[in-house]
Amino acid sequence: ISICRDLPNIEVITFSVNGISDLEPLRQCQNLTELYLRKNNITSLNELFYLKTLPRLRVLWLSENPCCGSDPHRYRMTVLRNLPSLQKLDNQAVTEEELSQALVDGEEITAPPSRRGVDNACPGSSESSAAESAAETESELLSFTLEETNKIREELGMKPVPRDKFSSFSPRETDCSQKERNNVLNAILLLTKELDVEGLEIVQQTVGRRLQAFQKKELQEE
Repeated sequence: ISICRDLPNIEVITFSVNGISDLEPLRQCQNLTELYLRKNNITSLNELFYLKTLPRLRVLWLSENPCCGSDPHRYRMTVLRNLPSLQKLDNQAVTEEELSQALVDGEEITAPPSRRGVDNACPGSSESSAAESAAETESELLSFTLEETNKIREELGMKPVPRDKFSSFSPRETDCSQKERNNVLNAILLLTKELDVEGLEIVQQTVGRRLQAFQKKELQEE
């Protein structure tokens, strides 16, 4: 998610089921209002330290991460104590009573977490949270990603991607190079949302030339 350092104006980020463990890059996203991080590998609530500086954050979905622990009350109170501007946490509305109680039951986070030797881009086989309930999460993530991708392709004047051709974007992929390719694609899709019409036209022309080069190469190989 290091691409987020270069997207200060982005307002909504969806990174569910991505093996993410480090939220530091998000501290640059000062206009962020909604953040979806369900089913990742966030092990410490101290990662909230990086979200405390985001003045417009109103929606956070953090459930099904290791940091949630076995005590849902303590987890929710700690999140709300450190992010009192939230209006919805884990798809549940935040009440004034909860915000008051969080000052008593929640833990104040004053320092970032100590870094571990974890690479967000290619999580190890021991990180099994993304594989659990695979049928439900894979279908959910695939539908969302396909919809977003085809929306961008439509804006670029490109044909939509058929669902059967989109199977390579499964969250169950374990090959690191494939995950890196997906991360690059996600970064490109995020960046296109920052462009105006003129910028999108430039992207369309560049993509067209790139596709022509690939097609020419394929014909030569045949």
